[in-house]
Formats: sequence, structure tokens, C-alpha cells
Amino acid sequence: MLHLRVITPADLTERVLDVLDAEPGATAIVVMTGAARSPAGDLVTADLARECVNGVLDRLTALRLREVGAITLEEIDTALSVAADRAAADAPGEGQDAVVWEQIEDRTHEESTLSWVFLLFLTIATVIAGIGVVLDQPVLIVGAMVVGPEFGPLAGICVALVRKRFRALRRSLRALLIGFPVAIGVTLLLTLLAHSTGLVDKSDLDRNRPLTDFISHPDTFSFIVAFLAGAAGMLSLTAAKSGALIGVLISVTTVPAAGNAAVAIALGDLGSAGGSALQLSVNLAGIIVAGTLTLIAARRGWHRGAAATH
Repeated sequence: MLHLRVITPADLTERVLDVLDAEPGATAIVVMTGAARSPAGDLVTADLARECVNGVLDRLTALRLREVGAITLEEIDTALSVAADRAAADAPGEGQDAVVWEQIEDRTHEESTLSWVFLLFLTIATVIAGIGVVLDQPVLIVGAMVVGPEFGPLAGICVALVRKRFRALRRSLRALLIGFPVAIGVTLLLTLLAHSTGLVDKSDLDRNRPLTDFISHPDTFSFIVAFLAGAAGMLSLTAAKSGALIGVLISVTTVPAAGNAAVAIALGDLGSAGGSALQLSVNLAGIIVAGTLTLIAARRGWHRGAAATH
């Protein structure tokens, strides 16, 4: 269930209530006349089954409440109510299959925006990955995967493609196309500094590195893993399964590939750098393709399920 809060001008309150009263998946409807001060108006709250949220939001935004009032959605962790159980049962489709588009767009907006925080996290992750490559330490590689924030803009691209939100697409692409070069550049400069002090040497890359050598040697399984991770990551976002998302973050070698490329360029190993660049490209493409297809399939599958319940 999701908790809906609407601030509405008094002359639209009855129309808001008509929308909620007509929705079988809505319950716990409360009206507080004149309770809102900024923006001024009435406060209407309700609990909604996930399956009906998109339809309710479409009808409420058609009333221009986005401009003259406010609409807020919040997750409900626990709802002890027979009425809520009945509303969830009466709503068409299955809640776990429903994609609440406004929610997922809002969730990916902040994560896909180029900012100093995004650049710092991506740079730190890439530096950690570079150190992990030099030391052949998979623990550092996994740490870099977890720290890296790149799944946010990748998910943003998928949502933007499916929803045809071209401004959001440009925002997400900007984060990736600026973020990765900056992170690689900083890691390259730090590697050159470490090389000048004798801390690292080209021999560190030439020696046998059985635990991290896969990063610069992409193969068919690289795309398969990225594809599966992209699908799982998108499902975790649409279903708000944070635990599954963490699993995705440690399964794809995007940031480690960037770190390996930076270190290899700095130490003059262009072959390894090329392999890492290819690994990075394969993983990014696999995630985007899978994430987009997963959203399309989820939307079509839910519509069929909802229609079957009528």
C-alpha cells in the first residue's frame, strides 16, 4: 500500500473525493477542511493499493493539482486494517507487478543527476577499483562496485526511454558521459603520481592476476551477467527491493573496468586499457538494454494481469 496526501483548493475537493470514492483500491480516505496553509486549501489523504496508483495519479494530475496544490506519495510499511486488505484484493492486478511510474521517475531523478556528490562517489569508487587491480584484491573490487553510484543514471536512462522523457534522458547521459571521464582522469593522475614515487609499476599489471584479470578480458558472459543484473536492478527499483539492488551493485564490473582502464593507461599497458574500455561498454550496454526491456515487459505484463481480473 501507498499513502496518498493531496492538498487541494476547496473548489476541487469534491472532485478529488469523487476520484478516490470511485477507486476500489482506495481506503482510509480522510478530509481535513482548510487544514493546508501553503499552498492553501483542504487536505485529503488515502491509502492506495499499488495496482491503482497510476490511474489515481493520472486523474488527479488532470485536475491540475500539480500546479494549484500538491500530491505526495509515501510507502506504508505496515497496515493493520481489514479495509486495506479488502482494497488490495479489489484492485486489479498484483501489487508486486505494478510499476508506479511517478514514484520510479522521482526515485531515479536524484540518483541520475550530475552533482559533486555523484562525482566524488564515482571517483572514489574508481580509485578503489584501481588499487584493487594493482593489488589483485577482489575485496577492493567488490567495495568499489558497492560505492559506485552509476546504476542511478543507468536506471534513469531506462525509465526515460520507456516513458519518452527526453530531458531526463539527457540528464542521465550527462551524468555518465561526464562522470566516468572525470573519475578515470583523476585515477589516472593518481596512478601517475604513485608511479613517479615508485609505489606502483607496470610489472604490477604484467604479473599474473588470477582474481582480477577478468576485468580487462570481456567475453560473452560479461554481457550475459550485465543483462541479468540490469533486469534484476530494474525489478528491484520497481518493487522497492533494496536488498536485491545491493546484489546487483556487486555483480557488474562497470567501475572496476574504469579503474583498470585508468591504471593501465597511466602505466602504458594499452592492451589492458582497451580490454577494460570494452568491458565497460559491454556492461553499460547490457544494463541499459535489459533494464529497458524489463520495464516494457513489466508494463505490458501488468496491463494484461489487470485486464484478466475484470
